[in-house]
Amino acid sequence: MEATLLNDDDGISLEAIDEQAERVKAVVAQIRGTMLAPDARKQPPVFSSGGLAELTGWDKSKVLTRIKKGDLPTGTLSPSGARREFTLAEARQWVRVAREGDLRPAGATAVTVCIGNFKGGVSKTTTAATMAQGLSLAGHRVLVIDCDPQGSLTTLFGILPDSEVEIADTVLPLFKGEQADVSYAIRSTYWDGIDLVAAAPFLFGAEFTLPARQMANPNFEFWKVLDLGLDAAREDYDFIIIDTPPALSYTTINALMAADGIVMPLPPNALDFASSAQFWDLFSDLTNTLIRQRGGNKKFSFIDVLPTKVESTDQTGLMVKKWMATAYADKLVQVEIPKTAAANTSSAEFGTVYDHVVNASARTFKRATEAYDRLVDLIEDQGQLFWTKQLEQLNGGAQ
Repeated sequence: MEATLLNDDDGISLEAIDEQAERVKAVVAQIRGTMLAPDARKQPPVFSSGGLAELTGWDKSKVLTRIKKGDLPTGTLSPSGARREFTLAEARQWVRVAREGDLRPAGATAVTVCIGNFKGGVSKTTTAATMAQGLSLAGHRVLVIDCDPQGSLTTLFGILPDSEVEIADTVLPLFKGEQADVSYAIRSTYWDGIDLVAAAPFLFGAEFTLPARQMANPNFEFWKVLDLGLDAAREDYDFIIIDTPPALSYTTINALMAADGIVMPLPPNALDFASSAQFWDLFSDLTNTLIRQRGGNKKFSFIDVLPTKVESTDQTGLMVKKWMATAYADKLVQVEIPKTAAANTSSAEFGTVYDHVVNASARTFKRATEAYDRLVDLIEDQGQLFWTKQLEQLNGGAQ
């Protein structure tokens, strides 16, 4: 007996699911039109002279002196003349001058960071976007790569995956072998200093393309495609951040193998903690099968397990954090991302806490941004160690 597709008392038909999908897409588009005004596009934050002082680490008197000197962007005075505002691009120019010795040294290449966890709902995409914004505010050039077909990271940057992303905007042509590197897909974003390789649902095609290429050519190493495709971009950026789908997919494997460091967001929740054990177990089996049995090796510069959605009053969470400390030892970072109303508000508005930096004086925003500031400091420190070792190896090999 053939299954009915009608929408009646017997169940929900496939046609009804089609209608549901179209209805949800229409509502999302309507929400974005409201939340991302004007012109349905996100706008970067602006900074006061005081905010500029915080970003540069200079006191306000030094900022005022440099404004009078005129060798850096002077911003725009408000109509009353009481406030001077700087665009994000202007602020980043100031930061790059102030932090010149702290940026990527000549001869070094980008640090590639994979944000990974096989479980959804752990703040993986939020971590990727916020880390990228924080690093850009510190003066770095950042490339973010969305490898999740859901396109959540793409959406956070104000782009609708279903209607505004073409195949050529994603890593799919790279995985198909039609392109040699990702430069074809890189686009600028509303946030100065951050470029994007977008994602959309058709990126699921990578799960068929990569194994098909492997079957056609036994010598084809499918897990190296993204790594090799990033070589040119590594010359142009300080950090490359890759967001991954919540599954052990061919795309996730590529992201992990392309990474110099891994950041695993992990809420102190018993189920999430148990799931993290599966992540590392499967990853260990995978690397053994793909790499070590073939005589190869892979080394990561750092692995960070990042507590997210932390509630200080949650007694169960405190117990799970003890488990995490025992299991992950020095890989469990001391930075904790709190569960705050500010983060929830930002998420509801298709943004992060850095998108709402003008509200940073509010206590909840301050708490959230300070946590991410500490995460950015940690990633920067690990980046500096990576660059130091990289240059030592290059100089040693040149001798």
